[in-house]
Amino acid sequence: MPSATYLERRSQLQTYFDRTAAEAWSRLTSDAPVSRIRATVRAGRDRMRATLLSWLPNDLRGARLLDAGCGTGALSVEAARRGADVVAIDVAPTLIALAQQRMPENLGSGRIDFRAGDMLDPALGDFDFVVAMDSLIHYRAADCVNALASLSSRTGGAILFTFAPRTPALALMHAAGRLFPRSERAPAIQPVAPKELAMRIRDDAALAHWPVAQTERIVNGFYTSQAMELRRT
Repeated sequence: MPSATYLERRSQLQTYFDRTAAEAWSRLTSDAPVSRIRATVRAGRDRMRATLLSWLPNDLRGARLLDAGCGTGALSVEAARRGADVVAIDVAPTLIALAQQRMPENLGSGRIDFRAGDMLDPALGDFDFVVAMDSLIHYRAADCVNALASLSSRTGGAILFTFAPRTPALALMHAAGRLFPRSERAPAIQPVAPKELAMRIRDDAALAHWPVAQTERIVNGFYTSQAMELRRT
């Protein structure tokens, strides 16, 4: 069951991405001109998406995949092109509407079911793969691991996710971010040390059969995120 802190942060994220950041997120995830800072974030996200996709099978026909925190749906589209049956969910209805508008007409044998809601909702069903790209970075370590445990109970193959690694450079960027007016701030990212996260995962009984298979950090300008794969044994 999601904790009170998870539910509180989820509500904050919905408000931010559904109202304050809707237009900025639309531009960031398109080919529209953006500032130099946001251009580095866009390029970093592109590299991270490519990394996560490279960890998935090239042939996903017959597989069911959850894109947990799908945003405007770029990863969902690529997974569907490989043949996956994708459930793409995001907390912000505005982003889901944008993802539906951008969905290509021809996805081959795959399909995408876009939904607005909670990525941990058991009603979403069972999956072969779960991908959570930059959707857990706003949650504290304990809530992140609880979310992974919840997802693992309905996943048969692998869980791919990202987190914000605790580094001096990232701490400096967060400090700089606090100088912006409160109305312009995104909900704070929750950095966590990779070793600490791996230890929490190892010590969680629900994740006993989900060792860390691989991890990779992407750093590009103002974008820093680390991918991790948990694979069922």
